[in-house]
Amino acid sequence: MWQRASGKVLFDLVCAHLNLIEGDYFGLEYQDQRKMTVWLDLLKPIMKQLRRPKHTVLRFVVKFFPPDHAQLMEELTRYLFALQIRQDLATGRLTCTDSSAALLVSHIIQSEIGDYEEAQCRQHLLNNNYIPDQMALMDKIMEFHQKHVGQTPAESDYQLLEVARRLEMYGIRLHPAKDREGTKLSLSVAHTGVLVFQGHTKINAFNWSKVRKLSFKRKRFLIKLRPDLNQSAYQDTLEFVMASRDCCKVFWKICVEYHAFFRLFEEPKPKPKPVLFSRGSSFRFSGRTQKQVIDYVKDTEYKKLPFNSAEPVPLSLRYVTGLSVSLVNGHRRGGDELNGASPSPDGQQPSPLTSPLLNDSSALRTDDEEENRRKVRTRSPASMSYTVELLSTLKCWISFQNVLDKEECAPESLKSLLKSSFEPLHTYHSDFLKELEQRLALWEGRSNAHIKGDYQRIGDVMLKNTQGLKLLTAQLQKHSECVTELEKACRASRRLENVCRDFELQKVCYVPLNVFILRPLHRLLHYKQILERLCKHYPATHSDFRDCRAALADVSELEALLHSSMLKTDNYQRLLELQKDLIGVDNLATPTREFIRLGCLSKLSGKGLQQRMFFLFSDVLLYTSRGITSSNQFKVHGQLPLRGMTIRESEEEWGVPHCFTLVTQRQSVVVAAGSVSEMEKWMEDLKMAVDLAEDSNGPSASLLTNSNDVKSPGEWASEVESEDDLGGSRTSLERHGNSSAHHRGNTTVHVCWHRNTSVSMLDFSIATENQLSGNLLRKFKNSNGWQKLWVVFTNFSLFFYKTHQDEYPLASLPLLGYSVTVPAESENIHKDYVFKLHFKSHIYYFRSESEYSFERYAVCVVILTVINVIGIYQVQCIYVHSAGRYGQNLYHDMFLNFGRYDREIIRGTVNQTC
Repeated sequence: MWQRASGKVLFDLVCAHLNLIEGDYFGLEYQDQRKMTVWLDLLKPIMKQLRRPKHTVLRFVVKFFPPDHAQLMEELTRYLFALQIRQDLATGRLTCTDSSAALLVSHIIQSEIGDYEEAQCRQHLLNNNYIPDQMALMDKIMEFHQKHVGQTPAESDYQLLEVARRLEMYGIRLHPAKDREGTKLSLSVAHTGVLVFQGHTKINAFNWSKVRKLSFKRKRFLIKLRPDLNQSAYQDTLEFVMASRDCCKVFWKICVEYHAFFRLFEEPKPKPKPVLFSRGSSFRFSGRTQKQVIDYVKDTEYKKLPFNSAEPVPLSLRYVTGLSVSLVNGHRRGGDELNGASPSPDGQQPSPLTSPLLNDSSALRTDDEEENRRKVRTRSPASMSYTVELLSTLKCWISFQNVLDKEECAPESLKSLLKSSFEPLHTYHSDFLKELEQRLALWEGRSNAHIKGDYQRIGDVMLKNTQGLKLLTAQLQKHSECVTELEKACRASRRLENVCRDFELQKVCYVPLNVFILRPLHRLLHYKQILERLCKHYPATHSDFRDCRAALADVSELEALLHSSMLKTDNYQRLLELQKDLIGVDNLATPTREFIRLGCLSKLSGKGLQQRMFFLFSDVLLYTSRGITSSNQFKVHGQLPLRGMTIRESEEEWGVPHCFTLVTQRQSVVVAAGSVSEMEKWMEDLKMAVDLAEDSNGPSASLLTNSNDVKSPGEWASEVESEDDLGGSRTSLERHGNSSAHHRGNTTVHVCWHRNTSVSMLDFSIATENQLSGNLLRKFKNSNGWQKLWVVFTNFSLFFYKTHQDEYPLASLPLLGYSVTVPAESENIHKDYVFKLHFKSHIYYFRSESEYSFERYAVCVVILTVINVIGIYQVQCIYVHSAGRYGQNLYHDMFLNFGRYDREIIRGTVNQTC
């Protein structure tokens, strides 16, 4: 599984994709949960480093800057270094005099557009910004450009690096610090040693030959020097204070790596593990040293692939984890279009300093993929389905707002906040839906059949409305505030809490209120997906391509602006919902606590294995049993603090399959999962959570409502739990009515309880990004006919409406635990585009009316079954048998996004099945 893969596996894949021999000069950097930019550790498992893989961007950048670019043996390597120089210039990181800046830019545009021609050079500089305040230096740049006549792109890169390497800030990455007197300084590291800067001026340097030891202690970074016999006032240790211990450790690590890469002849060997106690960090440099890289390139007989500077370097790479790995400022030289990408909407060539909007715009396509990409869909735009469902969401909220307006218990500030947030969005999406319906009618000739041409397109509608959506940024930014203020008001007023609960029991509110609040935010992700697919399938020459790409830029910008608050609010909303499902805990929803996983495990007690519901957070593990109260809530039996916890497999010790033991300072708990995959997921998440808890500050607070609930170690050992607690009605999922029991019995927690499975926050994120709505035909196992329904896929469930105009669903089907397959010949389902859902004896058939609809629903449903590690093995069969070659290509696109499972195992099983 990819979680177990080390960072080196990913890094080697990137280098292989680029045909890069000298990859050791580069690294993958990302922002961790503390918003610090760190390097991907090649020795550690990826999952232990990336908290939220789905939302993490890894940037492929230069890590080690050699003193002389002549040491770079490959032209491709020098080209990538030149791209890094461009990035540093554009961001202001590589500071220099105006004359040097103008000279650097002149070499860049020589490699971009060739020899000097005044009008072309001026226009290029107007269209592309390479440095801050470029306009003031335009004449100077053009003067230098005239002197480069005849230089090839490779020669221009060489000259660019020649100028850059002589600058004081070349390759410098500043780390803020203070000296003992509190003077603000910055530390950096280079091939020569550790450097000290004040502003952008170097004021001191400690050569490697003078440094005896580098270390850190809490916030203090320490440089121990070798004795200098020529100095009377010799200082043995220099001390610098940094912002935090983490900052010290990050800088210390890169110092260790720089020293090893440039000073050692070979990779340092790992230290032997201590027998009893470990002291200090076990971090070490991993990879070849510079000497080893140079020797390898010189001596090894590898197949040298030619590098054509006119060919594009991939701007983004897609790893099997679904992570986006961006290459710094990838671009195509000579102003050519990049793999079919068109100029910007204003007719200008896209700036080489601008990363592409489409993740796979630069990926190489097969002939079949290219053919499919050029198919123009003439069916209903997918965006209409999303808009219909979002409109239903907003209608629900306006209904709730009308209820609040009649209630004196609701604060006026809350009423005003909800009204100002949702009414403009409702008006906007009503107009958006109306425009989509009108365009579809013109497209399919249902009205105004004499009008042709420009009406068979969707890009202009999407661009107009995404620009309108940007004007509602202030309303979208209020959504997290709406969740927080509504919760505060409910805590302050029991009457308002009852009003909200009663409204949630209405049929129109088929998911929790807080989920409805966040729907407009989640829709940004879906509009982005739609536009990405449209850009991929339209050829660059199509009139819709430019509009769709511009619309994608608007949505991507808005999504990036709201992304951080969306993640925090999603987590907060999840904690609020879990609080409602639990009895015996207080203050679950705190700013520092993060939900990680919930699900069923069997706990070993005096009466043997008993089913328990476990809830894993970033600081504590709770275990519960389902009570037989009217609300079907789960009663908390105990909590296990994560700090100091150890986890070990104990199947042989207890003779129980898939068994592992959790050991804390006060107690040991033995649990068993339902399968190997469930055990692995729990153990991996637990180990990750324990690491997080160890790094956190402050003691772990008790979540139990009172101290009497905390038992002594002896009581834990002799605990006997009643099986009666577990025997509550198992038909609550099928019951109807407006009772509180029915309402809480349909939550994800209860579905996991009945289906004996688990879900993580990552699973919730994946499900959020893959919501869908549209028409499907449903057939039961023993029925003859097909019933056409409007189906909404959200919150791990299918919700069935008679039409999209209905205000509430007729029924729902939670999908956790279900598997998806294609019907067998013996089932006599002789229809195209059919997939089958089954769990134990429950079987449902679903049929779409088009290839496109089948593809979208099959992908989303498969995501749900992949969460349960069932069904992905059969999914290619669905596409092969029901959608032919087109389906295989769609499967290929989807398959690349499921890196949480071992691709080779899946591929082998799929091939055997098919």
